[in-house]
Amino acid sequence: MAEPNVAPQGAAMFSSLMPIFLIFIVFYFLLIRPQSKKQKEHQKMLEALKKGDRVITASGLYGTVHEIQGSIVKLKISENVNVQMLKSAISAVINETPQIEKK
Repeated sequence: MAEPNVAPQGAAMFSSLMPIFLIFIVFYFLLIRPQSKKQKEHQKMLEALKKGDRVITASGLYGTVHEIQGSIVKLKISENVNVQMLKSAISAVINETPQIEKK
């Protein structure tokens, strides 16, 4: 008589854990996966950084890469103004020529 009670409890346990698995799958595809993809793209952009690139930093400063020393980047913000920053503080590389739409 003990065996018939074991199978329904196992099935009930599986059906009660199913929503938790579904929530984890949704979180993975909506939050975790896009964030890791964005992080990989940012890392690729930082590795491709070279002298002369126009960049914007996480704090909003625009500048030109003057020198790269490992994880430190020297940015030229204006004439005679150079700033040292961590490479990871650079948020984007800016195109030199902005595209203007013609009407």
